[in-house]
Amino acid sequence: MTTAGDIMHRGAQWIPAHETLDRAAQLMRQLNVGALPISDQNERLCGILTDRDIVVGCVALGHDPSTVTAGEMAKGTPRWIDADADVSEVLQEMKGHQIRRLPVIENKRLVGMISEADLARHLSDDQIASWAESVYAKSATP
Repeated sequence: MTTAGDIMHRGAQWIPAHETLDRAAQLMRQLNVGALPISDQNERLCGILTDRDIVVGCVALGHDPSTVTAGEMAKGTPRWIDADADVSEVLQEMKGHQIRRLPVIENKRLVGMISEADLARHLSDDQIASWAESVYAKSATP
């Protein structure tokens, strides 16, 4: 059985909710990533911040990224997967919520992230095609 822990990228880092978006952008650049899990004061997942969130949700609206915090950008219920979860559960979670990145948790602590690149490296062509169709499908409009 292939697990989330087998395919994840180890070494993911939190951005504390109180950190500013300019600091988040610096950390993204340093780590060469496009998303950071946001942690509360107890190092529990409270959201995910993407580079797009910073640009569209802050800069494009004329806000100063040195005064807006990661926690202010956290919206909705964060999704995550246990490190021992089967890869089919990973795909189901990502497909079901149309997400491209998924934090991996073990013993209530962040241990990694699963991204599109991780899926591409570890899954069959059929699994990738099914995932991409679900995540990138346009929702029907009335």
